[in-house]
Amino acid sequence: MRVRVTTDQPWDVAADILVAPIVGDPDFGGPFGELDRRTHGELSALQAFGELRSKRFTSSIAASGDAKAGRVLTISAGPAEDLDRETASRIASATMHRLAGRHVKTLAVWLDPLAAALDGGAVVAAELVARGIVEGSFDPKTIYLDSFPTAPPVIEELILVAPGADTAACAKAAERGAIMGDGANLARRLANRSANDVSPEVLAEEAYTLAKQHGLWIDVIGPEKATELGMGMFMAVGRGSDNPPRMIVMRSGKKGETDALGRHLAIIGKGVCFDSGGISIKPSDRMEEMKMDKTGACTVIAAIATVARLAPGTPLLAVAPAVENMPGPHSARPGDLVKALNGKWVDITNTDAEGRLILGDAMTYAEQQGATHLVDVATLTGAVSRALGDLVTGAFGNDQGWTDSVLGAGKQAGERYWQLPLVEEYWTEMESWYGDMVNSGSSEGGLVKSGLFLREFATKPWVHLDIAGTAYYRRAKPWAPRGATGVSHATLVELALAGARPA
Repeated sequence: MRVRVTTDQPWDVAADILVAPIVGDPDFGGPFGELDRRTHGELSALQAFGELRSKRFTSSIAASGDAKAGRVLTISAGPAEDLDRETASRIASATMHRLAGRHVKTLAVWLDPLAAALDGGAVVAAELVARGIVEGSFDPKTIYLDSFPTAPPVIEELILVAPGADTAACAKAAERGAIMGDGANLARRLANRSANDVSPEVLAEEAYTLAKQHGLWIDVIGPEKATELGMGMFMAVGRGSDNPPRMIVMRSGKKGETDALGRHLAIIGKGVCFDSGGISIKPSDRMEEMKMDKTGACTVIAAIATVARLAPGTPLLAVAPAVENMPGPHSARPGDLVKALNGKWVDITNTDAEGRLILGDAMTYAEQQGATHLVDVATLTGAVSRALGDLVTGAFGNDQGWTDSVLGAGKQAGERYWQLPLVEEYWTEMESWYGDMVNSGSSEGGLVKSGLFLREFATKPWVHLDIAGTAYYRRAKPWAPRGATGVSHATLVELALAGARPA
């Protein structure tokens, strides 16, 4: 997709569709009124009819009259005081979903209404709109189907209409946004792929291809080496499947090299390519969704590739423990004790609490590779979705300063997080009769206990992002189809780029 920035007035831009965002109530006294005049009053007629409304994500399509675009699409962003980065990006994505099944090659988006309400003006609007358009072009059906009637249009040229703006700055920002969108879609594509398509070995192969494409160092640790290294928790989960586990390790920059902020950042993602629950088998209802349990791994793999595109050489480590959690003759059993890579003995009381096991060894290994700051991303608990739903990601941290940095990156990325407490008193319920800890306590406070368990494997500043609620949608949203969302990809990229050195 080509991206072009123009300072022409929106009604003078030739395109298949001109998108006119509406922030607040439509103001027919300003430039929007002039656009209405150029459409021969179509927009005001749609408002009078009740078709053009100010409710967020509502849209209408009008004949263009004397405007040079083939059609005019309005899309409402809600009140100006509520417009943030997340909403601006989603407005662009919602535009693509509104155009699903339509024949659109050139798409023009008028930035001024969004720019007027966003800190950073047209430059920020250009980045968020480009990112949203790219993310809105994704539909998981495109992975396996050559065509279908409701496919999003394939845009050949995106024209960002910004009268009076700095076109060079807007173009650079739009390029950044499009790359961020590409990375999110890469994570979504990997996450949505079925378990008979993506095994741990295949995920490692995908990571290897990306590493070579973007000049990243990669190592893939198989079962023999993992056992030799002492990754007892990782192997306890991985040995139950005929598809052997892989610990995927990717690096930008040199081992232990610090970035401009003095960090060697490690991003760690849970990669359970299919989660049956193991011996503690899950109910059959919605078990097909458990191919999504690899989303954390897909996210960190995509994030390090995106960082390599935007700021090559930025020090960054990505660790993705990839397994299948299956019942079988070699599966871990409730009551098994395993020795973690950090030397702690873990009493496995529930084999369906497997994500924390593989993450714990991955976190320890990241520190052994020189990581000074850790962030893990995982579809870890059903409890987080019951608490926060599918629009807010839960966050835990052992260092408030580092937690604030991660949440700040989330705000920059336009992603929502809610910090949850690590309640010390709950740890007594994680004590084992035989080892240092159990991997699963009682369901009361189970979300907090999952964070407490992971904290045992971090000796450096660490944040845990539980994306079990936000990793995928069960129902389509105005801005996204069912399936993987790409959540936290942008946050991890912004976090890493904060330490990038000037080119």
